[in-house]
Amino acid sequence: MQIESLKVFCDLAETESFTKAAQINNVTQSAVSQQISALEKQFDALLIERSKKKFRLTREGQVLYEYSQQIMHKYQAMQGKIQEIKEVISGTIRVATIYSIGLHDLPPYIKGFLKTYPKVNVHVEYQRANQVYEDVLSNVVDLGLVAYPTRDAKLETIPLRKDPLVLICHPQHPFARLKAVKLKALAGQNFIGFEPDIPTRKALDKILKDHGVEVRHVMEFDNIETVKRAVEIDAGVSVVPLGAIQQEMSSKTLAHVQLEDGEFYRPLAGIYKKHKVLSPALREFIAQLKQG
Repeated sequence: MQIESLKVFCDLAETESFTKAAQINNVTQSAVSQQISALEKQFDALLIERSKKKFRLTREGQVLYEYSQQIMHKYQAMQGKIQEIKEVISGTIRVATIYSIGLHDLPPYIKGFLKTYPKVNVHVEYQRANQVYEDVLSNVVDLGLVAYPTRDAKLETIPLRKDPLVLICHPQHPFARLKAVKLKALAGQNFIGFEPDIPTRKALDKILKDHGVEVRHVMEFDNIETVKRAVEIDAGVSVVPLGAIQQEMSSKTLAHVQLEDGEFYRPLAGIYKKHKVLSPALREFIAQLKQG
């Protein structure tokens, strides 16, 4: 029995998916099945009740999972300690991020991090917020980057920076001539919004509701890039994080206007699974994010 087989088994138990377990370990689904079969043969016990509708560990499988978790935690801690002694930071960091953070906030951090730690491989996946949480909880990734973090007893949350929210519009829109606008000025405006399940949309809906403002949602998208393109063709106005429009500000394809009614921010955060053993590389990566 090899340590890799126990890791594959733990990943399978946590994701309840042969596909995801294979993805995490960079092997084929067939290889995952073979390793599980080998473990069952070694322990002379059925570890997983296989069904098209349901995935469930047997009693023997649950025992193996609990002890394998302990072994993996010790093994990962040992690897980290040896790296610290050798003063070598290496390995792979798996990050899942929402699109806006991945496209606009993350690149300079990765560039600086890789310059300092060239032996580390940073693998980034772009996901919707709900998928980021799912991938973190199932150990598909080591770290998630989200906006408006949700409290979860199974997660550790690392507050990062707060990104100001601003109104954006076409450069020829009447709002573009103003330095600031009140939220009530948005009443009845054609509004380009995010889809209802997006955390930023939920936060904006609450802000507008608290100020008694109703906008006319004419388009809804699941990512900020499409929202910006719609505003650029003057299909409506929107409210977005300031950090996501730097390129459009430079090229003057969008105008941005401050909101008068207060200071509105989009909080950003990193999340990882509680009790996760952080590798030296991941600890350094998180430290660099926090410095920003």
